[in-house]
Amino acid sequence: MTGSAIVLVGRILLAAMFILASFDKFGDIEGTTAYFTDLGLPMPDLVTWASGLFELIAGLCILVGFQTRIACWLLAAFCLAAAYFGHYGRGGDDPVLVLMNMQALMKNIAIAGGFLVLAVHGPGALSVDARRD
Repeated sequence: MTGSAIVLVGRILLAAMFILASFDKFGDIEGTTAYFTDLGLPMPDLVTWASGLFELIAGLCILVGFQTRIACWLLAAFCLAAAYFGHYGRGGDDPVLVLMNMQALMKNIAIAGGFLVLAVHGPGALSVDARRD
C-alpha cells in the first residue's frame, strides 16, 4: 500500500469517529444535553447542537481531505477540550469510572496528537486539497 493510501485510510478512521459521534448527538439530543448539563457546561443545549454540527462538518472535511489542516487544528483543540471537560478527574470514588475516564482522557489526547501530525504533514495525494493545489 502506498503512503498516500495509508494516509487516506488514517483519515477515514479518524473521520469515522467524529461523523458517528455527531449522529449519536443528533440521535439523542436530550441525553447529550443532560450529559453536558451534568458536566456544568454553560448553555448545554447550544453546546450539544454546536458540537454535533462541528463533529459532522469537521469529520467530513477530514474524510475527503478538504481544508484538512484547518480541520485538524480545530479537531485537535476539540479533543483536548473534550478530554479536560469531559474526563479529567471524573469518576469520583468509583475505581471503574475513574479508570474509564482516564482511558477516555488519554484516547482524546492521543487523537489530538494524530490530528497535529496530519495538520503538519497534510492530507496526502488522495484528497480534495491535493487536487486543488
